[in-house]
Amino acid sequence: MANNAADIRLARPMSPCISVCALDHTGHCAGCLRTRDEIASWIRLSPDQQWDLLRTLERRRAERAPRRSV
Repeated sequence: MANNAADIRLARPMSPCISVCALDHTGHCAGCLRTRDEIASWIRLSPDQQWDLLRTLERRRAERAPRRSV
């Protein structure tokens, strides 16, 4: 049972893959926004590296989100 921060950091996150696998013109997957290299290396990354990559993907997703005019 993950009761503390150390246990949570050691737990591997789920893969961000959503089975929409096609690289777009930027070199990112249209589904998960990972690059080809990030997709290929996912299984070899440490849990901390995987969590870091997920945070990177959140930033990419936010940068791609359409801007709303106020």
